Amino acid sequence: MTEDSKPARFLWLLRPPVQIDRRTERIFLLVGVAALFAGYDMNVYGLAIPQIQKSLHIAENQVGLTAAYFRIAAIFAMLLAASADLVGRRRLLLVTIFGQAVFTLVTAFTTGYDAFVWAQFFTRIFGYAEEMLCFVVIAEEITARARGWANSTIVAFDFLGAGFAALAFAAVNVMPYGWRAMYVIGAVPLFLVAFLRRRLPETKRFAVQGEAGLKPVAILDLLRDIARQYPVRILTVLTAAGAFGFSISPATVLAQKYLQDAWHYSPGQVTALLIPGGLIGLGLAIVSGRLSDRFGRRPMALAIVSLAAICFFFFYSSATPAWAIPPLWIVAFFGFFAGDTLVAGFALEIVPTHYRATIGGIRYLIEIGAGALALALEGHLYDRLGGHGPAIQWLLAAIPITLIGVLFLPEPAGKTLEEMSGG
Repeated sequence: MTEDSKPARFLWLLRPPVQIDRRTERIFLLVGVAALFAGYDMNVYGLAIPQIQKSLHIAENQVGLTAAYFRIAAIFAMLLAASADLVGRRRLLLVTIFGQAVFTLVTAFTTGYDAFVWAQFFTRIFGYAEEMLCFVVIAEEITARARGWANSTIVAFDFLGAGFAALAFAAVNVMPYGWRAMYVIGAVPLFLVAFLRRRLPETKRFAVQGEAGLKPVAILDLLRDIARQYPVRILTVLTAAGAFGFSISPATVLAQKYLQDAWHYSPGQVTALLIPGGLIGLGLAIVSGRLSDRFGRRPMALAIVSLAAICFFFFYSSATPAWAIPPLWIVAFFGFFAGDTLVAGFALEIVPTHYRATIGGIRYLIEIGAGALALALEGHLYDRLGGHGPAIQWLLAAIPITLIGVLFLPEPAGKTLEEMSGG
């Protein structure tokens, strides 16, 4: 027995439903730790909107639009991630983690609004591509009976990173340089992960397929195959993902600002909610993944996406009592993370290996792009309706499109990727 084939040694918070070997464990940790710090980095803006807004003189109706600018990066991130179908997952993951680290650090030293937007734009090109590829690697390396658990555990890492961001945010008003220090704190571990990524092996499925190279003919062949194979299921999952991103993005981006503005939470009080709430959400996310392996992706996705929409609707309602806000936040964000993971999993589990990264990237682009559109529209609804709460409630009306799409997707739970796609 080789070292890589020996049973994994890591003591998981909730153990996988089947035994995994050390090679898989090493890949999982190198991907998961990056997700943790990406969760930190991507949540800084949402947490510190009031502080960044004041420092950079951002108008109230431009807050959502600023986040929409960031999301345009998904177009370029999709192209970057899709190239992994031609040159390999490992090579691209080395590029994305280093690029994210560099531009996160650059963000801390920006002095004006335009520079801040551009720094975060490039941060998210690499960060979004990183996230797309992480789920591709997990899909290709984890056994069929544990893919739901693996995807949800990656999300749990992201959840934990958001908790660390909340912990740092508690001291935002006393830290030297305020919100800028939070970006420095987020950049340093990413450089460490980039160094450790040198030990990341290529996925077995891609290694068998081999590199096609970034040649025009290879790219055209790839796009032609995508257009020909499984067009209905691909269109269905992209529609479901787009509707989910459109409905949920404004609710998640503006939640911490809403707590501070509408409910007058201090940074310390926001942290007091996010840390224990994030830990609860972390456990629930892992449990939901295991349940999706047992009972199926479709029933879990239908239940969790519906739950997220209902909780966000009441979270942003002016009639909701103050005591209900913390539990609504916890369950809503659990529903967002777990629901997004399940939708993303469909996109990766129903297509062949040779364009899995491309479809994953397109799914991410559609979801992020739809979210950007909703964030831009939120500013107009804010002016018309007089508040962020009612504007976000109106945008949640697109959730039924996601639920209908999920109903028409094939059930991938318990099946190998080859059984689902024939590739």
